[in-house]
Amino acid sequence: MTNDLLFDFTVDKAAKTVFITREFDAELSLVWDAFTKAEILDQWVAPKPWTSRTKHMNFEVGGRRFYAMVSPEGQERWAIQQYTSISPKTNFKMFNTFADKDENPELPGSDWDYTFSEENGKTTVRVTIYNESLERMEKMIEMGFKEGFTVTLNQLIDLLTMLKK
Repeated sequence: MTNDLLFDFTVDKAAKTVFITREFDAELSLVWDAFTKAEILDQWVAPKPWTSRTKHMNFEVGGRRFYAMVSPEGQERWAIQQYTSISPKTNFKMFNTFADKDENPELPGSDWDYTFSEENGKTTVRVTIYNESLERMEKMIEMGFKEGFTVTLNQLIDLLTMLKK
């Protein structure tokens, strides 16, 4: 049952930061893999009916993931995630920005900080998203980021349930 799992989504406009906390009923290594392996990310990271397609991913400091969210009509929305820090199974940081299909970034972007912890077989993921500009953060929220990210995290809960079997 997912109803008893912690979920919090807080926007701090003064700090230009979004704080997300989500608990998963799965062990840390499985949740870590879901956030760091392209073949798993592509199964949950786009809100349905959109899909995610990773063109390439190199999960190491200085590496990057280049991927598209694809609409049912074939519209592609590309993004680059540049990994800036990785502490296996506890934390990773990345710079995230939209891009065109040729990997040209659309700046400004945002800094994402993911922290993972496990207690009693449940894993908590804390995400801090810092935006260089309040305008970018407000546009992100206006475009439905909270709703879309909430949907994708719920999709991940369903996927983790399947992967645990």
